[in-house]
Amino acid sequence: MRRTNDPRKKDFEPSSIELGPISFYLGRHFGFCYGVENAIEISYKALEENPEKRVFLLSQMIHNPLVNEDLVKRGIRFIMDTDGKQFIDWSELKPDDIVIIPAFGTTLEIEKILQDIGIEIQHYNTTCPFVQKVWNRSYKLGEEKFTILIHGKHNHEETRATFSHSSKAAPALILRDITEARLLSEFISGNRKAAEFYEVFKDRYSEGFSVEKDLLRVGVVNQTTMLATETSEIAEFMKSVMVEKYGEENLKGHFADTRDTLCYATNDNQQSTYSLLETDADLAIVVGGYNSSNTSHLVELCEKKFPTYFINSADEIGSKNEIKHYDYPAREFRKTKNFLPSKKPVKIILTSGASCPDTVVDEVMLKLVSFFHDGKDPRELVEYVLKDL
Repeated sequence: MRRTNDPRKKDFEPSSIELGPISFYLGRHFGFCYGVENAIEISYKALEENPEKRVFLLSQMIHNPLVNEDLVKRGIRFIMDTDGKQFIDWSELKPDDIVIIPAFGTTLEIEKILQDIGIEIQHYNTTCPFVQKVWNRSYKLGEEKFTILIHGKHNHEETRATFSHSSKAAPALILRDITEARLLSEFISGNRKAAEFYEVFKDRYSEGFSVEKDLLRVGVVNQTTMLATETSEIAEFMKSVMVEKYGEENLKGHFADTRDTLCYATNDNQQSTYSLLETDADLAIVVGGYNSSNTSHLVELCEKKFPTYFINSADEIGSKNEIKHYDYPAREFRKTKNFLPSKKPVKIILTSGASCPDTVVDEVMLKLVSFFHDGKDPRELVEYVLKDL
């Protein structure tokens, strides 16, 4: 209904579903984005079209264990893990093997390895169009002689891929957050010695990077799953640094406006979450893969106001009195007793990351409703709503 009545997402207010003793607030936008849906469809298509061939994925298709487990059951094999550790040596691959490039894309170095083996890499290339957009913007920055600052996690597949493509076009540097952007500004202003740069940003700058030459003109792009507000903050900060050093009248010669590289789906998910923070919920449940970057950011936002539980499926909810969840900052699992308050109705924020199937969110909702003997079945609500459509 929201998609039909508000296709351009002018209203980010959450939807409220009241089911007797338990109520849910659902974000205006959550779950699969276009890039993820496209990647999954192409993966299943590759299996259907090549029943007699070996089908490989470079790494996890998306950061969701349920989707990846289903692909493995159907015969797909992973070449490496999300950190780049090889499960299958390149020498084991053959020219007629099918290799699927995941939604995050891959590095130019890996593309060359596959091409040298003789494997066709474009037919089942599922790189997200918004990741491609970042790469295209990076190439444009390189043509204009700007150094590329990448807001991202340096060990994330997408950032590794973007760094590889960016480095071909221009000098490139990865910044994790605004703190690192402030550190970088000290080198731009000359308040820190250039020699210190190579230790502070070890393994995050392109080959041959020169502090003296490559920080005169900069532009910011991002790992598309990072918080859009953080990318904007870093870009605005770097802009102010260049204004302070070179003057407003010379800004265009030293800073490139790259706001158009932000992913709409990540931004919509995050804007929807900000609206969820305005509700009077008792707690938040965020569903998604534990290694999903965009999901972890939704968790960070919810934790600012509510007790928040990060789970990957309904199986993590053992009973009304216990939930197993992932503590993202501590990188460890926890069990929390009596996570549901005794008041009625219990009001729960329920949302998910871009790599989480809607069916998993459905299962979480049904599991929670089942703990209340007088809870209404959400499927009855759906039937009631459909009568009015």
